[in-house]
Amino acid sequence: MTHHIARSATSRSARARALGVVVGATTAISLLATATPANAATAAVSCTSAKPALATKLKRDITSALAGRQGSISVGVFDRSTRTTCVYRAQTAFDSASVVKVTVLATLLWDAQKTGRALTATEKSRATAMITKSDNAATTKLWSQLGVTKIKGFLAAANMTQTRPGANGYWGLTQITARDEQKLLALTTIHNTVLTDNSRAYILKLMNQVISSQRWGTPKGVPSGVSVHVKNGWLQRASHGWRVHSVGSFKGGGHDYMISVLTHGNSTWNYGITTIERVAKVVHRDLAAS
Repeated sequence: MTHHIARSATSRSARARALGVVVGATTAISLLATATPANAATAAVSCTSAKPALATKLKRDITSALAGRQGSISVGVFDRSTRTTCVYRAQTAFDSASVVKVTVLATLLWDAQKTGRALTATEKSRATAMITKSDNAATTKLWSQLGVTKIKGFLAAANMTQTRPGANGYWGLTQITARDEQKLLALTTIHNTVLTDNSRAYILKLMNQVISSQRWGTPKGVPSGVSVHVKNGWLQRASHGWRVHSVGSFKGGGHDYMISVLTHGNSTWNYGITTIERVAKVVHRDLAAS
């Protein structure tokens, strides 16, 4: 997840090993304050909706999906169609891993918009590899090209006030929250003054073209006929084990919604995926039935 990774690993296991070895060797960032178990009594799922019965059902089902899961978990759900919002520890900070790549692409497009220029062929190639294959080398080049000042500029424009870019080129250690990831997904899915409609369409196109081996997580259980736009991230470090994240937006079946699930403290990569997919399945099911 750092600028020291010079090539993209093609298999998920190889990528995981590469990310774990390189980033795990960096200075540890203390996240002890956020490492409480998912079922800690101090936190509870909160849902609101124009359909009160839907809010009640989602609160119950997400709570059940989280029950007994180990590690630190953060959830954000928003369905524009029913004005439904669910949050669970949505302001907890996590190492971003590859989820930050959507922010990198959004920053690239936002910056290009300022001068009305189109992306170059090289930028398009790197952006495609970064999102659809989670290519680290392409990400490092775009991150370096933009620089932290421009990334911070986009974050300010997007009101992503809880996101902190990773220092010294370590983009995978950017601090993110589910609240801010939901803000970013919202900017990609509705007309706004930060990203043009063309920029939004480009982001959604690439998130829709993520390779099959990386389409786990929030798309789990999505109803047929609903479009999927996803970006996942995973990273193993010496402290708090595996970070496993998934953010996605979905449209169809009378709904227009987004789901962000961030986790760390997972014993294995697959354990984190299971936690995310337990949440995603009940959200898709409950919204489809509403």
